[in-house]
Amino acid sequence: MRHRKRTWKLGRNAAHRKATRRNLVAALFRHERIVTTVPKAKAFRPFAERMITLAKEKDLPRYRRAISLLGDLDAVRKLFDVLGPRFKARPGGYTRIVRLPERRLGDDGRLAIFELVERTPKEKPAPEGKKGAAEKKGAKEKAAAKKTEKKAAAAAS
Repeated sequence: MRHRKRTWKLGRNAAHRKATRRNLVAALFRHERIVTTVPKAKAFRPFAERMITLAKEKDLPRYRRAISLLGDLDAVRKLFDVLGPRFKARPGGYTRIVRLPERRLGDDGRLAIFELVERTPKEKPAPEGKKGAAEKKGAKEKAAAKKTEKKAAAAAS
């Protein structure tokens, strides 16, 4: 039984676990949404939430602590400049783990989406109206005309 056994070992030694934690959480802060295994997401969720709590106030000791814990300067910058202010009013629960139905090929590991709760939405492409479709059609006609010109020029020479 695993009563009172707090650490998720993940089949790694301590140094490998630390490196995995740094890389996974830095990727989460950079991309705001990653696909990983369920045990890794569950194991590193508390660390990610502590880092966001640390970044709610920007001062030098907190910044230095984040750099020492995370090891990725770009991720720390985004953490303090973007994510900390975004979650300023939220008392906790900054991450979400959504289990995926498909499993990973190779080892059949359970996959999950590990994401920040309040993500910035990606820009959606403008919906194609009548004008957009007409522009596409015109572009196709121009490309076809260029091909015909090239063939005619090649046949002439």
